[in-house]
Amino acid sequence: MKISSLTLLLCTLLLQATTVSAQDLTITNARIITTDGEVIENGSIVVNDGRITYVAAGAPRNPVGNTIDAQGMTAVPGFIDAHRHINTGPDEAQRMQALLEAGYTTILSGGGPAEGNITLREHIEQGLINGPRIIPSGRTSLNQSPEDARAQVRELADLGIKFTGEMALTSFPRPYQKEMDTLRAIVDESAKVGITVQIHSVSAQATMAATRAGVKHLVHTTNKNFLTRDEAREIAEAGVMVLSLAGFGAPVFDVFNNDNIPTFRNGDVYPDSIPQTTRVPELFLGQEMGHVQVNLRTMWDAGVIVAYCTDTSFDALAGLAHELKVLNVMFSPIDLIKLMGPNTAAYINMSDDLGELAPGKLGDIVLLDGDPLEGYWNLLKATVVVKEGQVVVDKR
Repeated sequence: MKISSLTLLLCTLLLQATTVSAQDLTITNARIITTDGEVIENGSIVVNDGRITYVAAGAPRNPVGNTIDAQGMTAVPGFIDAHRHINTGPDEAQRMQALLEAGYTTILSGGGPAEGNITLREHIEQGLINGPRIIPSGRTSLNQSPEDARAQVRELADLGIKFTGEMALTSFPRPYQKEMDTLRAIVDESAKVGITVQIHSVSAQATMAATRAGVKHLVHTTNKNFLTRDEAREIAEAGVMVLSLAGFGAPVFDVFNNDNIPTFRNGDVYPDSIPQTTRVPELFLGQEMGHVQVNLRTMWDAGVIVAYCTDTSFDALAGLAHELKVLNVMFSPIDLIKLMGPNTAAYINMSDDLGELAPGKLGDIVLLDGDPLEGYWNLLKATVVVKEGQVVVDKR
């Protein structure tokens, strides 16, 4: 049977109309938390063509699309994980759906083959699977000559990659000169082609070496020793942003088991696993937690932009719970929302689009069954998740 060109045109127009209407949405009666701590009770949010056009108390002036009555729920920006290990694969649909259901609408890949990240992004963008917005990263290495490193950066640029994967600097006694020569070449070449360099630095020596080499994005909070306040101020003045990763090395209750035993994220039980050494023999699993807590707070107080990540590949909700349980020790509820919202949007270079519920931003919204200002645990209660105005999760 032949299909007329008029029929094809009508089908195309119908599909386009459906897509546009799906990106129009009105939310009413919500508690809306702004990143400066203001709480709007019984507020409304209007999303038109995927972007927020209205946020205010009371009924909306010009509602569009479907309406969600958010009575009893709190609206916060869609969650961003700025360092999660993802890739394409046979179970990608389930993994990506689980991320949406936890509240994530944007993921910056933590590394791995760039091609796999790109394929996963394409599967989501083409509608083959549901999932958060994927920002791919690509592998680079410090274990090569500066010339080869520059060529590798250009290859990533040719693929459209905007972030390097994490590159680990030697922690003790300090990074080697050869590493630093290659790192400076990567920083220089990346600036020419618009790529953001990310460094894995877990000692104060490595963190300061990366900062002084011009790196602006650190994927780990220093966890092997303590930063001084002067070093924290230098990091802030250099405009460096740091991912939290507070949960790494921290045992917690009621996340990885239900038997009231503090457990690390790799399944080891505290304190039995403490004698298992990490890379530095005198620093055991569990001691890292104290360094992270102190260093995070020291950097935050010095003005460093601290952003959110989990550095995991396992269950989305468990990773979120683990990180929030530990961050809760150091930060107030409103600071948590700032850290997870505008700070993390800044880290992934998307401040213009994400991180706040404000006109002009993309319509990425999580409706929580509870008030996160009363406790971090309410951030684990995503009930409705909206991505660019489209409802992608609805548990009501």
